Amino acid sequence: MKYALSARNQFEGTVSKVTEGAVNGIVTIDVNGTPVTATISMGSIKNLDIKPGVKACAVVKATEVMVGKGKLQLSARNQFPGKVIAIEEGAVNAIVKIEALGGNTVTSTISLAAVKELGLKVGEEATAVIKATSVMVGI
Repeated sequence: MKYALSARNQFEGTVSKVTEGAVNGIVTIDVNGTPVTATISMGSIKNLDIKPGVKACAVVKATEVMVGKGKLQLSARNQFPGKVIAIEEGAVNAIVKIEALGGNTVTSTISLAAVKELGLKVGEEATAVIKATSVMVGI
């Protein structure tokens, strides 16, 4: 059964690697040649029968996507450099869209203050940052 989701970021690909741990595992999904990493429970990996070669979808809420500029040294496993293609400003927050992941759009909801402080502008480079624990996996 397929579902329509409110999560703005849904990246389809193929599982390339599964690293099993005692409680959690790391699932890597190849999305247009870019690895997207998710840390999920071993129970979910087993229940969904996630293994290399399986078609999967990485799902991330826009509020879980951070935006940075310049060279970033972070512990977050998922860092997707790209170009800002849209900024929709609201009263408090903004929706920032970055073209990355082999042409996919990564959408972030960040504060308007952060947009101003970073000096984000359409056409400029930026990096979408997502912690692996914020990535859900669907099959």
